[in-house]
Parts: sequence; C-alpha cells; structure tokens
Amino acid sequence: MIVKRILLLLLPLVFFLPSCHKATKKQQLSNAESKAVIAKIKQKGKIIASTDFNSINYFLYRGEPMGYQYELLQAFANYLGVKLEIVVNNDLQKSFECLDNGVCDMIAMDLTKTMSRSKIVDFSVPIIHARQMLVQRKYSHKSKIEPIRNPINLAHKIIYVQKGSAFAERLKNLQQEIGDTIQIVEDPVSSVEELVLLVAKGKIDYTICDEHLAGVYERNYPELDIKTPVSFQQNLGWAVKKGSNELLKALNNWMTNYKGSKEYMLTYSRYFDNPRSVEFAQSEFNTLEKGIISRYDRLIQKYSAHIGWDWRLLASLIYQESGFQPRAISRGGAVGLMQLVPNTAKKYSVSGKSSPDFQINAGVKYLKLLDKEFMSSVHDQNERTKFVLASYNVGINHVQDAQRLAKKYKKDPNLWTNNVDWFMIQKSNPQFCKDSVVLYGTCHGKETYNFVNEVFERYYHYKNVTDK
Repeated sequence: MIVKRILLLLLPLVFFLPSCHKATKKQQLSNAESKAVIAKIKQKGKIIASTDFNSINYFLYRGEPMGYQYELLQAFANYLGVKLEIVVNNDLQKSFECLDNGVCDMIAMDLTKTMSRSKIVDFSVPIIHARQMLVQRKYSHKSKIEPIRNPINLAHKIIYVQKGSAFAERLKNLQQEIGDTIQIVEDPVSSVEELVLLVAKGKIDYTICDEHLAGVYERNYPELDIKTPVSFQQNLGWAVKKGSNELLKALNNWMTNYKGSKEYMLTYSRYFDNPRSVEFAQSEFNTLEKGIISRYDRLIQKYSAHIGWDWRLLASLIYQESGFQPRAISRGGAVGLMQLVPNTAKKYSVSGKSSPDFQINAGVKYLKLLDKEFMSSVHDQNERTKFVLASYNVGINHVQDAQRLAKKYKKDPNLWTNNVDWFMIQKSNPQFCKDSVVLYGTCHGKETYNFVNEVFERYYHYKNVTDK
C-alpha cells in the first residue's frame, strides 16, 4: 500500500506550491456576525474544532482519547463553559474548508502563520515557536549516506511534504535562496507523522517536521536524524474564521493565561518530554496505524450486530464498565468485561473466569432484553439507547421511576435528553424520592446521567479515529 502510494506520487513531481486555500472564500465577518459566532457556540453548548489525528495531537490509547491538542482544546472548552466536539481532518485543505463552511468553529493544530494564510483566517497568539527541520535517516554502513547539514545540499533532492503545508512554501522559498531546484512532492494522503514513518522505514529519503516534534519522533524512531533546520523560528497557532473577533479575543485571553499555567507545563511535558511517547506511538492499543480500540474488537463487532448497535458504541460501554479487563470484579461483585451484577451474571451463567466471547455475548443479551422493554414506547433508536444505557448502569426500575416523574411534571417520559435525564438526577433528591410515583426509592442518579454522557462522548471519539 505504501509503495503504491509513493509510485502514484512520483508521477507528477511538484516543483511549486499551489495555494491550498484558493477554494476558500475570502470572507470578512461583520461585527454583528462576529458576536453571533460566540453566541451560537454558547447557545448550542459546544465548540467544534478541527484537528489532526496522530500520536501526539489526538489519538486513542487503551480506549481513552488523549493528545496535546486534545487536552488544550478540552481546557479551552471548559473555559468557555461548553462541551468539545472534534472533527478529524488530516487533510489541511479540508480543515480550511471546514472552517470556511461553518462546519467547525476553529482549527486547532500546529498551523504555521504565513502571510497567505493570514489573508483568509485569523490566527491566535502563538502556542509555540518552532523551526522547520529536515527529517532524514542517520548514517549507516549499509547506505553510507551522510546526513545533510547544509540546506544548500538539498538541491535536486526529492522531499515529500503534506499537501497544503507551510513546509512546501518554505521549500519553494529555499529554492530561491540556494539558486537551485528542490523536487517537492506534496502528498495528498499522508499526514506529517505518516511521512516521518516512511522515512524511518526507508520508503522515502526526506520530509519536514516542526522542531518541537523532532525530539518525540527521534525517540520513537531512533534511526532518524532530525537535527538540520531549514527555516528560522516561526509562529504556530490556532485559526478562526476571518473576522471572528469575539471568539478570537476569548481564545487569546485564555491562551495567554493558560500558557503560563502549571497545567499547560504538565500537558506539554506529557507529550513532548515524556519517554512514554514511544509507548503511545508503538503500542498495539494506539489506533494510529492499526485502527484498534481493544484486543476484543472482533468480538465486539460480532456481537454488536445482534443488537443493531454501532460496534464502537458497544466498545465505549465496555471500556466504561471494565476498561477492557475480562477479569475485573467490582466491590459490588459485578464481573468481567461487561460488569454484570451478580444476579444478572448468574442468569447468564457468567463468571470472572468466563471467556471474553462468552462475557460479551451475555452482556449483549442483557442489553437486548433492556432494549425490548423500551421498544414500544421509545421509537427513536438514539434516545432508546440512552434509556438502555441508563438501565444497564442503575437498573430499569430506577429509570422507570424517572419516567414517571417526567410524566407527572409534564415532561416527555419517552425522551431522555432534557426530559427524563433531569429527573434521573433528582432520584437522589428527597423532595422527588418521596413522590408517590417513585416506587424504588433513592439512587445515585447523577452517576447514571454522567455514565450515559461519558459512554456517548467516548463513542464519538471512537468514530473519529476508526472505520465503521
């Protein structure tokens, strides 16, 4: 697959930088529209950000979303008091289109601030300053090729870069500076990290990455040499739609303060100074290359079909319950991957020693039974799934109590979101627990409310980074 990609790319060697933003409208928002942007974010209760999927910025590790840009985005969303939704785009052109078309509110990745880009987007204050570094292999007795140390020696070399990246623009300028031709190949498919990996594997000879990533990549791939700069320091930041002044002001206020915080220092260190970055990149649990959520993906895919769920939703539930640990036993005696409580486990003959196949099959049978209970009244499948998840967590009797409360107080008893979910929370409130329609007393309803939200939130991350 990699060889085919390279052969296709070699057909047209690109010696110039076509503007990756030509299709983007040069639109300046009015003051009213600028204020409406952040008002809309607050109203919908979420900010939508486009970022790239790799082993540093945004990835899954052992079933949980992680990443430098992800953690920064989550902190900014918390600052705004809204939820975070991520749109994955490893294609820079698609990221700019996403922003221009209003599909996302911002681009959150290591965007180099250039004059051409500044005409179509507004940049935040810099998150980081970095030089562009040449990625090549170290000297080996087999190749006997010395690493390039002077950019003038890049003449006539073939350098692969991500399509639409600032790296291509820099190499074009470098051609003028050295007075000779550099063969620039803009890869329309690969991300920066994928190109770095191709160099490490010897499939291509050169690519470019930003300096702050160099240390991480050298730890992950010790055969690489990333010591030769090809640019001066440049400003890297996030981008918002041109004229989104209110959002940009909020972003800059937050970022200026956040960059000086201990929280930011810890976040930066976690991804750029942490020896465990090698583990993140090379683990079987990293979805970057293999698209794996857990070692039980095939079983989850098999049994999710029995209930008509997206397998990634079932995977999210299993992670929430057990962290994919088949021998997990809770303090309350719930067992296995699906954490079936003792009575339910007994009903389906499940124990902590049962095989993962048997455990997942049993858990899905129970989910199917719960789904059947709501089938006749909750017709929307997405909403019904929330009732099923809540019942799986706290028991169907408590959920039905919340439905009865919703009906009594003129809310829709067959709609979870902004209806039954609120009364689920009130199941720990004595005022509501003593209501005549409540038959099963108090419970930790807020935990159930959070449980449903967390399963769905993780599910969205799983959808971002795996194929259906």
